[in-house]
Amino acid sequence: MGDLINIFVKSAFVENMILIYFLGMCSYLAVSKSVKTALGLGAAVIFVLGVTAPVNWIIRENLLVEGALSWISPSLENVSLEFLGLIIYIGVIAAMVQLVEMVIEKFSPSLYLSLGIFLPLITVNCSILGGTLFMITKEYNLVESLVFGLGSGFGFFLAIVSLAAIREKIRYSNIPAPLRGLGMAFIITGLMGLAFMGLMGIKL
Repeated sequence: MGDLINIFVKSAFVENMILIYFLGMCSYLAVSKSVKTALGLGAAVIFVLGVTAPVNWIIRENLLVEGALSWISPSLENVSLEFLGLIIYIGVIAAMVQLVEMVIEKFSPSLYLSLGIFLPLITVNCSILGGTLFMITKEYNLVESLVFGLGSGFGFFLAIVSLAAIREKIRYSNIPAPLRGLGMAFIITGLMGLAFMGLMGIKL
């Protein structure tokens, strides 16, 4: 149990996809202009990462890695389909994003319209695919992959909502013209990244 808590905290704070690895910056910067839209996109990323990480783990372990197909025939024991990994992982991510898109459009049309093109674009969000690829390199099992996906999603949620709240607060501040908009967003993101780097080395 302690290991799972450690994986969640580490993926959410110490190895935050946005603030440490700077993955998924396009939607992070574009949708962080208001807290409402940031909450919607953050929740969508938690769901997509929480589902796709364990699903991609199951697919990889049972279909793609060398020897995974031996349950079909002993002659396939040396077959490896890992070269198809990226295509299959992105296909799973696209399916989950479509599901989220339909749910949001059905139950919150205003949020669906405010997210605009950035909702379907999380299919190619680097932090979503990065979650699956990091899961593989870290050699997590199924449960650890689920916790890692949820933790990484929560880290994305925390980062984008925090930036949106700060941007709303400073909207009417006296900021020099060249730094308004994305310039100030990059500075705030850098400062938040430095703050999160202070958590490195923490192990529960």
